[in-house]
Amino acid sequence: MLHESSLADAADRLWEELPGHRVEILNGSIVVTPPPDGPHQVTLSSLIVACHEAGDRRAGLRTVAGIGLWLPTGPDDYAVPDLAIVDADFQDALVEKNCYAPHVFRLVLEVTSSNWTNDTATKVDVYARAGIPVYLIVDRRHAEVLLYTDPVDGKYVDPVHYKRGQSVPVPESVGVSLDLSVDTLLDGED
Repeated sequence: MLHESSLADAADRLWEELPGHRVEILNGSIVVTPPPDGPHQVTLSSLIVACHEAGDRRAGLRTVAGIGLWLPTGPDDYAVPDLAIVDADFQDALVEKNCYAPHVFRLVLEVTSSNWTNDTATKVDVYARAGIPVYLIVDRRHAEVLLYTDPVDGKYVDPVHYKRGQSVPVPESVGVSLDLSVDTLLDGED
C-alpha cells in the first residue's frame, strides 16, 4: 500500500481485492470491515420494511443500505453506513466515488460487528462533524441501542440508551414516524 499514489487509491485497491468487505476512510485512516453476519443483515432488512410501511416514500424519503457518505473530516474521508434514511433526491447530491453529501442524510444507522469501536467512537465523531441529525447504533456487544441526535458544533450530546423490551422512537425530524423494537434491532427477528 505504501506505493499507492494516494489514500483514496489505496482504499480503491483494497475494495477491489477484498470483495464483500466494506472499505471506508475515517479521519484519514483506511478501515476495512469483513462481510456482515446473517442477523446483521436480517436487522437491516427488517428496518427497510418498517421504513417502507411507515411511509418513507410518501414523505419524500428513501431508506437505503450501504450508500457512501462523504465526510468533511479529511480530503478523502467517507463512510458507508449500514443503513440510511435520505432525501428522495439524494442522487442529486453525489460528491464522488458513489458518496453523497451529508446534507441529504436524515438518519444513519450502524449495527455493530467486529469493528465495534469504529461504530461507537470514531463514527460518533465523524457523523457529528458531518452534521448527521440522527445516528442510531445497534450495539450488539452490550445489548442496547444508542440514539444520538442534533449535533451542535460538530458534537453530539450524550446518547439516549435503550435496552431490551423498549422501543426507540425515531425523532420526528427524520420525517417518518417509527418506534423500533430494541429486541428486533438486536436480534434481527420480530
